[in-house]
Amino acid sequence: MRIKTTLQSNFVAGLILVAPLLVTLFVLRTVGGWLGGVLLPVVRGTSLETLTANNLVAAQVLALVLFALAVTAIGFVAQRSAGRKLFGRTGQVVDFLPVFRTIYGTIRGMASSVTSRDSDFESVVYVEYPRDDVYRLGLLTGDSPDELEAIAGEPAQNVFIPGSPNPTQGLLNLVPESRVHESDMSVRAAVRFLMTTGMDSGRSPIELDEEELHAPPADGTADAPADAAESTDSSD
Repeated sequence: MRIKTTLQSNFVAGLILVAPLLVTLFVLRTVGGWLGGVLLPVVRGTSLETLTANNLVAAQVLALVLFALAVTAIGFVAQRSAGRKLFGRTGQVVDFLPVFRTIYGTIRGMASSVTSRDSDFESVVYVEYPRDDVYRLGLLTGDSPDELEAIAGEPAQNVFIPGSPNPTQGLLNLVPESRVHESDMSVRAAVRFLMTTGMDSGRSPIELDEEELHAPPADGTADAPADAAESTDSSD
């Protein structure tokens, strides 16, 4: 029985190490195949193969590099005053296309939230939603309108309640201050907690290592020296 348990433990430990590697290789291979299919018409249409001695893979890599340089150049222009005016007009044109506007706006919002290093959220809070005694993570965005204080009888705060596992989808609640509970969790940790559907505790690995270091072993071996000392004293 002990050998079986040891083998199972070793297999699980090995699986934890190997499975992410296999999944990563599969994803990279899938993305590589998709990129190859997308870049192939570009390579054929621009005759890039003539620049790489008819090497198809090298031509696809060259096309990818040129695409990255083009995106970088667009980003450089977009951060200048002329670029802001140009792309601002492009956004106005997109707003006239109903379906395209919805898709474009959603994707652009998600991309901005992922790439942005700064967060406009003030802090992470807990609120009771959708009913009492059921708590959800919320992101504090600011104070509610002053007129709401007369209705609620106390100041209120704007709390964005993100979804899980997609935090970019959520809803805005105007919550009285007495029902907003502060949290020590950072905004980044809260987003990670939501994206992993609660499997990530939101605490740093250092905090977890310190707790494991000071925690007693599960098998109770920490009490063995004390027990041994008691038995020695009794024998005397």
